[in-house]
Amino acid sequence: MGKWLEHTVQIEVDAPIDLVWNLWSDLEKMPQWMKWIESVTLQDQDPELSRWTLASGNIHLSWLSRIRKQIRHQIIQWESVDGLPNQGAIRFYDRHGSSIVKLSVSYAIPGFLGQLFDQLFLGRMVENTLKADLERFRDYAQQVQLATLP
Repeated sequence: MGKWLEHTVQIEVDAPIDLVWNLWSDLEKMPQWMKWIESVTLQDQDPELSRWTLASGNIHLSWLSRIRKQIRHQIIQWESVDGLPNQGAIRFYDRHGSSIVKLSVSYAIPGFLGQLFDQLFLGRMVENTLKADLERFRDYAQQVQLATLP
């Protein structure tokens, strides 16, 4: 296995922490705002397991992920248990009316070539995609909030 590469992005969402938490923790809705995620399927045998499928162009990758730590309104931490090696955490910070959402994702790329690709373009592409994902989530959360106002 190669070196683990990590990317962290964050955004402020003009919505209360309870709404932001509820939307993000509904894993099967992730493809609505995560560009590369084609599907997330919760596993019946264990509620902490979910099957993820990433699709970008002709690339299709799948992995089984386990929630390692979950503290309401604070953190969801995961790691893959098969397939694409990855791990990370989504952290939530209550700003009393708005929320900070901070996403950290780590993934393993085998060998020197993977590290070189990360330095040249892959890392920047992943970080830009994650930032755009959080922007789509922010917009989604704010639309849901507006729809629930009297």
